[in-house]
Amino acid sequence: MNILLLGKNGQVGWELQRALAPLGTVVAHGSDKAHFTQPDQVAALVRAVRPDVIVNAAAHTAVDKAESEPEVARLLNATTPAAIAREAAQLGALLVHYSTDYVFDGSGTAPRTEADPTGPLSVYGQTKLEGEQAIAASGCDHAIFRTSWVYAARGGNFAKTMLRLAGEREALNVIHDQIGAPTGADLLADVTAHAIRARLTGLYHLVASGETSWFDYARFVIEWARAQGQPIKVAPEAIQPIPTTAYPTPARRPLNSRLSTAKLQQALGITLPHWQQGVQRMLIEIAGK
Repeated sequence: MNILLLGKNGQVGWELQRALAPLGTVVAHGSDKAHFTQPDQVAALVRAVRPDVIVNAAAHTAVDKAESEPEVARLLNATTPAAIAREAAQLGALLVHYSTDYVFDGSGTAPRTEADPTGPLSVYGQTKLEGEQAIAASGCDHAIFRTSWVYAARGGNFAKTMLRLAGEREALNVIHDQIGAPTGADLLADVTAHAIRARLTGLYHLVASGETSWFDYARFVIEWARAQGQPIKVAPEAIQPIPTTAYPTPARRPLNSRLSTAKLQQALGITLPHWQQGVQRMLIEIAGK
C-alpha cells in the first residue's frame, strides 16, 4: 500500500508517521513540500505520488487567528482539501481527513451524532465544515473524523500550560462551562490505521470516552503532578472555575463539545479509552523528558 501523509510535522501528523508505517510505504510531507496555500501545487504532488491512500493531517488550527484571516483559513481548511479530494477521486484513492467539534453550535448537553445539524460559531468551524462538504461532493472514497481537544506530548498543549502556570502562580482561573473530551494525537493515529485497514468510509466522530470541563481537566493534571512530587505552587482550593463569558476571545467556542462515537466503535469493533487514561500517559511521557 502506498500512503501519502500530508501535515507530517503537526501533533497528529507526527503520530501518524508511526501508526501508518506498518501498513505500507509512507511518503510524508510537511509544509516545506506541500504548501496548502497553493492548492494546485498540492494537487500536483498527489498526482506525482499516485497514492492508494491520502491522509491529510494539515489544517489551519489557530482558532482565534482565523477570525482575522478568514481567506487563509478557508484556503487551508477547505479549498486545498477540495483539490486533494478531486485528485483522490481521479486516482481511486481513499482520502482520510480530520475535522472538528467546532462544526456544531455547542448548544444543549447531549452528545452530537454524525447526523445532527451543524451550525459553526467561528471562521475556523465554518471553514472546517466547508472542507467536509467539499470532500463529500468530490465523490472520492473518504473517511472524515471529527475530533476535539487534541493534545500530544510533543509540542504545546493545555496540560503543559496548566503545569507551568501552577508552578508559577498562587491562583488559577479556568473555564468550567465548556464540556468535551481531551483526545490524544496517538489515539487518532492508531484508530486511523485501523480504519485504513478496514477501508472504512464515511463521516465519524472520534474522541476519547468520557467528558470533562477545562476546569476539571486542569485539576486532574495539576493534582496528578502534585502527587508525583512535582513543584506545584497553586493550592487545590486556589483553582477557581469561571464561565466562558469571563474570558472573551475573538472566536466563539462551543460550550457543548460532546461527540457520540457509537457509530465508529460499532463500525470498527473497537473500544475508545477514557480521556484520563490518555492524559495520564501523556503526563508520564512529558515528566520523563
